Amino acid sequence: MKIANVLIVASLVAFMSGCASKDKEVFNMPATYWYEEIAKEIKNQDLEKADSLYTSLASEHIESPLLPEAMTMLANAHIQDEEYVLANFYLDEYLKRYGSKANADHVRYMKIKANYEAFPNPNRNQQLLIDTITQTKDFIARYPNSKFRPLAETVLVRLELGEYLLDTNIKDLYERVDKPEAAKSYEEKLNKSSLGGAKSIEPAIPWYRSWFEKQ
Repeated sequence: MKIANVLIVASLVAFMSGCASKDKEVFNMPATYWYEEIAKEIKNQDLEKADSLYTSLASEHIESPLLPEAMTMLANAHIQDEEYVLANFYLDEYLKRYGSKANADHVRYMKIKANYEAFPNPNRNQQLLIDTITQTKDFIARYPNSKFRPLAETVLVRLELGEYLLDTNIKDLYERVDKPEAAKSYEEKLNKSSLGGAKSIEPAIPWYRSWFEKQ
């Protein structure tokens, strides 16, 4: 029995030691290690772990040339995963630390694209919509010769159509709740818009939201 107990205890110690070694945090690794681990976790679709690995790369190798590449890689991954706030975090960090005349237009367009993609629901995010329209107009004015300008102009048209539709729905809502002054202010805004005669397809709204947003 004593021998059996010793073997059991030894086995438990070995097992716990193995678990501890697996759970032990890794420090002071080369920049290439962190970069490759980030790429691996992005491929595995574990962006939370990839973000954590980026923190290690950024803290241990602040001057590494792999850092800006990791930022753009993570920004694109978060855009693909529809996590636009996190995508913008990496893009903002990139602009602060590595922005230049050669790449600023690309990164700023990526920010516009991330904001544009952040509109999964019609009739929502009014302030984000307005802010993105302003950013897009600023981009077009600042980078008139950018190869991304045609894409930005397309985004701008779609955003302005979205704003027109949103304003129309807000006007209709104020009319339904008997607030004529508020409705009139939106009607005046719509009358001044150059999109008044534009033909657009109103986005579909799920039935459970239509009770609250339309009648």
